[in-house]
Amino acid sequence: MRHTITKADFTAEDRRRGWRTIRRVAPYLWPKDQPWIKRRVVVAMLLLLVSKLVAVTTPFFYKAAVDALAGDTPSAAWVMGAGAVGLTVAYGMARLMTVGLQQLRDVVFAKVGQRALRQLALETFQHIHRLSMRYHITRKTGGLSRIIERGVKGVEFLLRFMLFSMGPLVLELLMISVILYFVFDIWYLAVVVVTIWAYVWFTFKVTEWRVKIRKQMNDQDTEANQKAIDSLLNFETVKYFGAEAREAARYDAAMAGYEQGALKTSYSLAFLNFGQSVIITTGLVVVMVLAAIGVQKGQLTVGDFVMVNAYMVQITMPLNFLGTVYREIRQSLVDMAEMFDLLEQPAEVVDKPDAKPLVVTNGEVAFDDVYFGYEAARPILKGVSFRVEGGRSLAIVGPSGSGKSTIGRLLFRFYDVTGGAIRIDGQDIRDVTLESLHAAIGVVPQDTVLFNDTVLYNIAYGRPDATREEIEAAARAAKIHDFIVSLPDGYETTVGERGLKLSGGEKQRVGIARTLLKNPPILLLDEATSALDSETERDIQESLRMMGKGRTVITIAHRLSTIVDADQITVLENGVVVERGTHEELLALNGRYASMWKRQQAGEEEPAVA
Repeated sequence: MRHTITKADFTAEDRRRGWRTIRRVAPYLWPKDQPWIKRRVVVAMLLLLVSKLVAVTTPFFYKAAVDALAGDTPSAAWVMGAGAVGLTVAYGMARLMTVGLQQLRDVVFAKVGQRALRQLALETFQHIHRLSMRYHITRKTGGLSRIIERGVKGVEFLLRFMLFSMGPLVLELLMISVILYFVFDIWYLAVVVVTIWAYVWFTFKVTEWRVKIRKQMNDQDTEANQKAIDSLLNFETVKYFGAEAREAARYDAAMAGYEQGALKTSYSLAFLNFGQSVIITTGLVVVMVLAAIGVQKGQLTVGDFVMVNAYMVQITMPLNFLGTVYREIRQSLVDMAEMFDLLEQPAEVVDKPDAKPLVVTNGEVAFDDVYFGYEAARPILKGVSFRVEGGRSLAIVGPSGSGKSTIGRLLFRFYDVTGGAIRIDGQDIRDVTLESLHAAIGVVPQDTVLFNDTVLYNIAYGRPDATREEIEAAARAAKIHDFIVSLPDGYETTVGERGLKLSGGEKQRVGIARTLLKNPPILLLDEATSALDSETERDIQESLRMMGKGRTVITIAHRLSTIVDADQITVLENGVVVERGTHEELLALNGRYASMWKRQQAGEEEPAVA
């Protein structure tokens, strides 16, 4: 059920998250170990200061030119010498300098912003890969990608306007207010102050309301994107069940929610813009009336009247800018908050501070009284113990739900055991680095998922620095080389998303070639042939047998006919080892394994564990 956003959310929790986001982004402006960034920030700030000074003096040239043209006697000698044309040129040059300095400031700062965007995007990407399997199986890929996309886009904007918005805006308004007070009188200043206060109050109040609408719109956008990606990833399933209309209806329902949010955003923006215009125009008219009365009384010149107008227009621009900046900053904070929530998700499985690389000598794998459950209330493994010597093979069998695949996930340390220990050559896998552990284990899963790239890339994924000859040798060993060279583009053939252009057997062979190229001392076969037809399975099994020579092989199997040659077979049931031995020994026991064997020989499936 979607949480309803309340005012309290945005006065407490959301404000806390906003300040947290600013604290996370601010160090990118002033990193301790990169002085070149500090230099660029300082230069950008100096350019900003000079541009503001030029901007507030520009209307003086305008006033002087108008007075010269109107015949009013100027008091300053530099005005008399310049003449109306010279003053007009000076006015134009001052305006040009203001714009030029601002653009130069943006050029100097651009590299700082882009570096921050790239660094934060990389940090987020790396963190996502560090998160546990438990986190990834509960998240939707479409929603995750949208969170990252929106969050990263907000980084450069937030950095730029943290530096170039509020402080410089206040400075410019302060300088103009001082000029109005000293050149004219306190009533001009009073009107300007009231106008600015009313504008800021109205803008902030309405923007707070609009941010809530924006967050609801983002939620709908994320939901629609999730449904679209989920549907496209399951393209075949949609076709099998003729569910195109159903999927379109689900997507359209999510987009309808987004449409409502987008309309509210558009309507509220129109209200905000009109309200700001009312406040600014009122202030402008009041100040211009005061100036007009001064001209009529002979206290002010026509040039003064024009200068007051120019300053009010100059105030209007940064105030409009303030509205935009505040809206965008608040919206960027909302967009980035979810990304920083993601970055603050703790990785469940991490290296210990003193973790050392795994040293594989024989490749012996031992499970010692292992307990584990995905949820505390539902244990999966209950004191599982077994040992497979280096260079030998072990098969793990049992009915569905007995914990077979969980053993593979624990060995690869997708999760940590809750009791007992898993050791490789006597080293607890929790005491070694994840990188070295993963390098020592090669996995051939039930369904090999390939990247949407070339066959060459997918095989080379096992060892990116491998030569072309080594890649082709791995393909030959997996008996896939001849098929690859028969393709129109050979090894440069693109396999499609998740390898959908290849058959199940072809994908498995690419997966085997990839693992062969990795050349790990320990091999985990996680029901690697259970999804294949019998003929393809026999061919793949031969490749797997060749692959297992000289390695420690742990096979998680459903079909018992595929593991009769294993050196040791362990039978799991309800998370407990109930039998162990060779194929012949287990048949002679006439127990659980023998019962499973008879059922499969008779063509019956083993019932799942409740």
